[in-house]
This record gives sequence, structure tokens and C-alpha cells, in this order.
Amino acid sequence: MLWDIFCKVIDNFGDIGVCWRLSADLASRGQQVRLWVEDASALQWMAPDGVTGVEVKEWSSAFQSGAIPPGDILVEAFGCEVAPEFIANHSSSMWANGSKHHWINLEYLSAEPFVRRSHGLPSPVMSGTGAGLTKHFFYPGFTPGTGGLLREPDLLARQSAFDGDHWLAQMGIAPRQGRRISLFCYEPPALGDLLQDLARGPEPTHLLVTEGRAKTAVTACIHNKDRLSPTWNGHSLLSISYLPTFSQRDYDHLLWACDLNFVRGEDSLVRAIWAGKPFVWQIYPQHDDAHHAKLNAFLDVINAPPSLRQYSLAWNGVATRPLAWPGRLELHSWHQAAEANRHALLQMPDLTSQLLTFCI
Repeated sequence: MLWDIFCKVIDNFGDIGVCWRLSADLASRGQQVRLWVEDASALQWMAPDGVTGVEVKEWSSAFQSGAIPPGDILVEAFGCEVAPEFIANHSSSMWANGSKHHWINLEYLSAEPFVRRSHGLPSPVMSGTGAGLTKHFFYPGFTPGTGGLLREPDLLARQSAFDGDHWLAQMGIAPRQGRRISLFCYEPPALGDLLQDLARGPEPTHLLVTEGRAKTAVTACIHNKDRLSPTWNGHSLLSISYLPTFSQRDYDHLLWACDLNFVRGEDSLVRAIWAGKPFVWQIYPQHDDAHHAKLNAFLDVINAPPSLRQYSLAWNGVATRPLAWPGRLELHSWHQAAEANRHALLQMPDLTSQLLTFCI
């Protein structure tokens, strides 16, 4: 089948990240994909080698010529509103050939109860160039009855063969001394508290900071700490490495190589789940605080231990209590929860498999 996946890059590259993973996964299963995106620049570092079976197309070019026939399946990712000219071609082809086309509205990931109620529902198109067609809502999710999570068929085999120490050594990262923590974040107000807690020990910590907003936030925070209290890391228990920009596959490697991962947004959350390591999620903040309910729903569905819930709410600025680093037993409970959730989610069909079953 030929899939037309439409994506608009809003900010932070989360949309294009999810769409690329889906496109690559479909291609690995014998499908042909055209990924339509108005700004493909992030793919230069996210997927520098591309993938056989995925053709990246400039969004505007489809509508200038009008000569590109539509594929079999149209995926409108995250409500990006495909241009009416393309939908008109899609509709004309369906009616002319009597073929069965699918129009999928791929939604954002959420653990909220409405996801299970809404997943798979049809939405007849009553007007415009797509009148007479039907969209179907497809919701990724964490529970049976939802669309599941993206997970490549070879993920577990790659993970089991991975050597974290060797991979980090190739990047010049020193051998392990204490715990390793990865940091991929926006600008959490509690970032200074985290650095202070790690500097206090009781064991050495190597913080691996990702390129972009996380690096900018950490360097600014450290500059401020050095100015106000030059001895804040006097025992040198906290060491920091600033990482280069990673491809999606190497970001997976980073998560596998660490003992604890701080992640943000949607794509890295799913990858942290498959890593099976304890993690803290920074949800994308919304101006109306709608993300508060979304965060609590996620913590509910993963049965987060009380200490992880408290820490997550403080990290996201939802709770006013100060950030408090967990003790050894609490961290152990985080690890147990991560392993249990990974095991449970592995029993569910993955998102790509469910899309294929739905459309073919």
C-alpha cells in the first residue's frame, strides 16, 4: 500500500519525530510511504541516512502540479489539515476507481479516558472537497482498546544486543563512576533543585545533557549557581557531559545506557517506556493548564509509586512542594514500576500493527 502521511512541524520537532518513526516502521514492513512535510530540516540529524521505502516530499509541491496521484491511505497527523486540493485528488481517485481508501486522523498520545472512547470512531465529511468520505480517529494509547504505542519489530533484539559502556566510550564518555542520568527537558523551574540534589550525592552522578533547549537551560542554571554560590558542587559529585545532536536510533541508545532518564514531550516518553529504566516525564506545558490533567492521567495509568508522582508533579510545576530527590528504596520502586509497565505494554499490539490491521 502507498501511504501519504502529512505532518506540520509546530515546535520542538515532536510531530516530525513521531511521523518519521511511523513512516520508517511502515516501510520496514513492506509499505511505501510519502511523508509530506513543510520543513524537513530536522530529518538531517534525526534520520540522516533516510530509509528505503520512505520518500520525503515538500508539502507545497503536491498542490502546484496537481499531477501526483494520491496513495491508498491518507494520514493526517495531529490535526494538520491537509490542503483541499490534495483531498480533492484523493476523493476523485476513490470514486473513479471504486477503490477503498482510508483517511486516518492520527491524534496525540494521551492516557485520558476519552482516548479509549474515541479511538477508531468514524467522522463523516459533510462538506468541502472531501464530502462523502469518512475520516477515522486513531488514538495512540496505553491501554487495550486504544491504538497502542510505536514499537519496531526488531526493538527488543537491538536492545538486548546493546552495550551501553562501549557506545558511550565511542563518544569519549568516561567509564562509569556512579549513576548515569540523561536529561532531555524544556526549562523546568525545578532544574536548579535537581542539579543541587545531584551535587549533594550521596553517590557520584554523571549527567548526560542533550543538545538544544536542555543544554541551554543547564548552562544558564549553572552560570547562575556559580555566580551566587561558587562552591555549590564543591565535592565534585556531579559531572556533566553535553551531548551532540542525536539521530532517533542513537537517542534510544542514550536511554538504554542510563540508569534514570528525564524525558519530555511524546516521542521520548514512548522511547523511555521501552527502555525499561526509571524515568521522569516533563509534559508539554499548555497555557490553560490542560496538561495537568493529562499528566495525572498518565501517572494513574502507569500506577506511579507515590514518590514518583510527587516528584513528577513538582518537576512539572503542578505541585508547589519543592523537588525532593528520592531515596534508594524509592528509586528502586521507580525501577520496578518501569519494568512492570514495559512488560504490560509489550503485551499490546503496537501502533503500526494496529494501523495495518485497520486499513488493509
